[in-house]
Amino acid sequence: MTELEKTESELSQPASPKTIYLREYKKPDYRLDSVELRFELHETRTRVYSHLAFTRMPEAETSAPLKLDGSQLELLSLKLNGETLAADRYMLDDEQLLIQNLPKNFELEIETEINPQANTSLEGLYLSSGMFCTQCEAEGFRRITYFPDRPDVMSRYSVTVVADKQKYPVLLSNGNRQQAGELDDGRHWVKWQDPSLKPSYLFALVAGDLACQEDSFTTMSGRAVSLQLFTEAENIHKCDHALMSLKQAMKWDEDTYGREYDLDIYMIVAVNDFNMGAMENKGLNVFNASCVLASPETATDQDYYRIQSIIAHEYFHNWSGNRVTCRDWFQLSLKEGFTVFRDQEFSADLNSRAVQRIDDVNVLRAHQFAEDAGPMAHPVRPDHYLEISNFYTVTVYNKGAEVVRMLCNILGREGFRKGTDLYFSRHDGQAVTTDDFVKAMEDANDIELSQFRNWYSQAGTPELSVSESYDAVAQNYSLRIQQHCPPTPGQSQKKPFHIPLAMGLIGRSGKPLQLTLANTKNSETKTEHMLALTREEQHWQFSGVEEKPVLSLGRGFTAPVKMLLPHDNEALAFLFAHDTDEFNRWDAGQKLALKMMLKLIDDYSAGKDLQLDPVFTDAYRSTLNNESLDKALVAQALSLPSESYLADQCEIVNVDAIHGVRKFVRQQLAEALANDWLRVYEENNINIAYRFNAQDMAQRSLKNLCLSYLLELDNDEHRQRCLSQFQKSDNMTDVLAALSIFSQHDMAERQQVLDAFYDKWQHDRQVVEKWFSIQAASPLPGALRRVQALMQHPAFSIKNPNLARSLIGRFCAANPVNFHLSDGSGYRFLAEQVLVLDELNPQIAARLLQSLSRWRRFDAARQILMREQLERISEHKGLSKDVYEIASRSLEG
Repeated sequence: MTELEKTESELSQPASPKTIYLREYKKPDYRLDSVELRFELHETRTRVYSHLAFTRMPEAETSAPLKLDGSQLELLSLKLNGETLAADRYMLDDEQLLIQNLPKNFELEIETEINPQANTSLEGLYLSSGMFCTQCEAEGFRRITYFPDRPDVMSRYSVTVVADKQKYPVLLSNGNRQQAGELDDGRHWVKWQDPSLKPSYLFALVAGDLACQEDSFTTMSGRAVSLQLFTEAENIHKCDHALMSLKQAMKWDEDTYGREYDLDIYMIVAVNDFNMGAMENKGLNVFNASCVLASPETATDQDYYRIQSIIAHEYFHNWSGNRVTCRDWFQLSLKEGFTVFRDQEFSADLNSRAVQRIDDVNVLRAHQFAEDAGPMAHPVRPDHYLEISNFYTVTVYNKGAEVVRMLCNILGREGFRKGTDLYFSRHDGQAVTTDDFVKAMEDANDIELSQFRNWYSQAGTPELSVSESYDAVAQNYSLRIQQHCPPTPGQSQKKPFHIPLAMGLIGRSGKPLQLTLANTKNSETKTEHMLALTREEQHWQFSGVEEKPVLSLGRGFTAPVKMLLPHDNEALAFLFAHDTDEFNRWDAGQKLALKMMLKLIDDYSAGKDLQLDPVFTDAYRSTLNNESLDKALVAQALSLPSESYLADQCEIVNVDAIHGVRKFVRQQLAEALANDWLRVYEENNINIAYRFNAQDMAQRSLKNLCLSYLLELDNDEHRQRCLSQFQKSDNMTDVLAALSIFSQHDMAERQQVLDAFYDKWQHDRQVVEKWFSIQAASPLPGALRRVQALMQHPAFSIKNPNLARSLIGRFCAANPVNFHLSDGSGYRFLAEQVLVLDELNPQIAARLLQSLSRWRRFDAARQILMREQLERISEHKGLSKDVYEIASRSLEG
């Protein structure tokens, strides 16, 4: 069958979900030499005129047809080299335009019409709060015009935007503004030229009545770059932090990676309706408003921190994603994993490195490890998919970042910088693969990393079994580690990984010991060694160890693995008190809490009385009262493992036991340390103007943690403290902390503060999202009924992704005791909302559905109830590829 015959056959077949495989990748047959676009904007009838110049690639067959992607478009005109194309020269279906009998060089003129107002999926060109906006990653550009919508087709774009001047005075696109003018009919136009090569997924257009806050940045070579942030006029006072974060990111990238910005202007637009957090479109970033707008009275410390990180993330994409992009979507982690690592390091340098690392690992353990253990498990570089939108996952992003971090740990900071310099210079303006990234690291450092590539191709979380022995006479310490990776869908057998592990030994005094690795040439004596675990089992011996030590392994979390350590409660408590690695110190406390709480869960399930181990209480008291520690680290150390993370450690999830035990432990700690919680709260409850810095954030986080423990006690004075904080605080961090605490308890003040909060902030979208989210996560009985009632609230719209996530998503993912009610009502509720959302916004529907994906981990009765809803969804007629893939894989897994 010839290529054309095969394609005609495919076009004639009925549409059905088709699996895309990495092994089937084929280079494009045509090079796209230039792109000229003209948009005549209208709410329901936008006209798009495209002028595309192509050249057939030398290796392509002369008979190769041109395949252009297109979805939900009305084709009005099609011309080849200036002449209207006859109907027998092309084929058209719901997903593709196929043109045959083409010369080596040719130009296409295509005119399409689209309806932005009806575009509720928020992919392509759509309307958001009276503003035109685009979202083209991964495959949204095909909803704008017929186009080779794939990341390895890169070109230079010239874009003219035409719109009603009164309604849409601001017209933006990628690159630099070239010309502007007015038409006789009340419309105006602006022409933008992007000098950079880019794929279609980086195209952006925004048109609206927007206010602009401006700033500037001078690059390391002395060029002035104009910085502009666009938003609705009422939010213009919330832009300062984002612009400051942008300048910090630009300076950090110059200092750390030698990367300078290349355009004359850098624009950011805040959008209310957006599926993602933000989008790195070249020179014109589009941001979810919740990820860019902040003021002390409306945004929390966590919001400020997140905005700083996301602003940096999107800016860093200018090099790690835009200047060097992905060859295909299987390589998504090439840009996302690398850029997440970059933004994590940026945040660590500007704030607390230990707290940043703890935050990174908490996300990994709570979400990515769970993904690796479920039916949606996939490698950092997937090898197949039905819908690429389903693979914007914690595996691709966060585990991908850990893979890059491991390269940095193996090569060292200097070697890693040499590798990135080579990568950027070698591949600037290209669409490449993860193999190309690793190859640059190899070539720059004269090192062989073939085994390391297993991290990109194999799914699953490696599990390490650790044993140790100490010979007091010979003063030798021996360490033995075995690695094993459990089977995952489609991968029953795994090759050994190359795992870097930082380790140290702590002496009885709490000081790190000097270590010499035995039987190794030129072994350096130092307190920390970076071990390389490359075989299924390895053994190391250290000489000159004068006392029996306590092992500190995986310091700084140098690899995304699970470790079974030979530590009892006393050893964990010792490390919790003395480990000099701040991450491992925190981790020892988490392991101690986990070990103790899992035993209590077993006791609860067996109907036994619960008793808290005094070793644990004493360890918490010691940490709370240790004034030498970073307060942010103390707050992290005294936060118990979440219910979802506890569930992941259980063979069969007992929802009620997990919730009951965690509540019991919090109450026991509240009572045992009541005076300490109160003293530390008062010491940190200082009335000063809000500042976003590491010291003040640490103080607030510790203060609010203490307040949360105090409210576990039935005490009027503590309730008044919480109410006073809610009423008198001048910053959202403290107000929201008090509101959240009240929402967890069945007390008279609860509804009072919820009503007062809404009355005050009902006109601020981002704050109202927080109000919904807090109520959705409340573990009090009747939560589902309250969530259903809130869906009828005038401030709620299921069409808005932020609101859907804040209410529906939050309830299903962060309120396990109510979502997993034994009558299955939570599962039925989620299925109903998924089916509604699938008609409106399949991306959001698919993400919400993942709350049902690990149904096999629950008791038999709940398994039946969850499976029923997955089957109900999978059998629904007209289901999107997004939702079908999640439902079918969950049932198969």
